[in-house]
Amino acid sequence: LDQDMADAAIAIGIAGVVAAGVLGIFGVISDAMPASEVLGKLAIQITPGAVGALFGRAQLGASNQEDAGREEVEESYAGELFVMVAGALFLSLNIAPTEEVVLIAWRMSLWQQLGLLAASLIVMHALVYQLEFIGGHGPRTEDGFWSLFLRFTVTGYVLVALVSLYVLWTIGRLDGTGAVDMAGLVIVLSFPGAVGAAAARIIV
Repeated sequence: LDQDMADAAIAIGIAGVVAAGVLGIFGVISDAMPASEVLGKLAIQITPGAVGALFGRAQLGASNQEDAGREEVEESYAGELFVMVAGALFLSLNIAPTEEVVLIAWRMSLWQQLGLLAASLIVMHALVYQLEFIGGHGPRTEDGFWSLFLRFTVTGYVLVALVSLYVLWTIGRLDGTGAVDMAGLVIVLSFPGAVGAAAARIIV
């Protein structure tokens, strides 16, 4: 646990330094801005940056005996769901501020949105359990398809949708938005969020 906390602190520190450097280079932050505004902009970038750093370490840095021992420990159900939330947050925070999310949601009909929702579920399940990626879980002989689909894929997608809703609310995309339009935005953002959640389960 102590090592995990240290890894998290290092990842946050690295993300903070990188975010400050990049935002400073592009003039997004400056010493003339109020401290609260600078901290707010840094916070939005630090979260996905830290998650990305941890994912990179998990994928590329698990070469010593300590990391190998961690991989042998069976992940708990709650742990796997948490990993999916982190993966969804990583991609959602990077994509939500773009105008494309609003434009795509506005152009899609109800049936297209439902189709995208179904596609998100299919992609989530296929990436983790059907396609032979290194780190993927593969089909579990002890668990049936519907058990895996309901316990992990559907539950995971609900968490992804909640993450998308939170991110959209945080950046002000939901201000003055009706329930139908809000659902469309969540469905659109949840597609990359679902990919991020599935990728996180493969990597970590």
